[in-house]
Amino acid sequence: MTVTQISAQELFQAAYENRYTWDENFPGYTADITYKYDCQVITGQVRIDASLKAEVLNVEDEAAKKAIHGQAWEIAVHRVRRPFAQTHGANTFRYGSTDATGAVEIFVGGKSEGDKYKVRNNEVCHVHRLIHGTFVTIDTFTSHDTGAGYLSHTYNSVYHDPETGAQKGGKSDFTDEYEKVGNYYILNRREIRTEIANSLSIQDFIFSNIELLG
Repeated sequence: MTVTQISAQELFQAAYENRYTWDENFPGYTADITYKYDCQVITGQVRIDASLKAEVLNVEDEAAKKAIHGQAWEIAVHRVRRPFAQTHGANTFRYGSTDATGAVEIFVGGKSEGDKYKVRNNEVCHVHRLIHGTFVTIDTFTSHDTGAGYLSHTYNSVYHDPETGAQKGGKSDFTDEYEKVGNYYILNRREIRTEIANSLSIQDFIFSNIELLG
């Protein structure tokens, strides 16, 4: 079926539903965390329960604890399974252009007016969304095929002021790695490389000894 035979909403919805998510039986898990940043190495544990609430344990450094919790929360929030109608029921969708890589641009109207996506090979490869008063743009370059949906492998993100268009902070490049634990794919490493004013910051989050709860 070609793009012209289906609506922009159908194309986007298919890619949305192709994302890898945890099912309603997901029990949560615990893991050891090693956080490497600016020549520092900090260790502790994380716990994500069945309701996807994240906790960081045995980390004294408050800045490190906040950074680790932020990643644990990100892991959980992106694995939540929400019906398309719940997330996008108040939105409309229309086609834009198709780029040289075959990525199809989709513009959003309605409740999320101004947001934009690109879909390629049944995956959302570009996100441009207004989140908490800031435009967040994410481009995904490679992905993991789990057989039950895709997970982003390499991607970047950048923030812009919605009024002026000025970039806020540096662009961050991400590399995510996963392992299968029981029936679930769980992040075991995330490297974030951020360049600000010609200075490169590298954060490495390594999750080991991952065990499902219950």
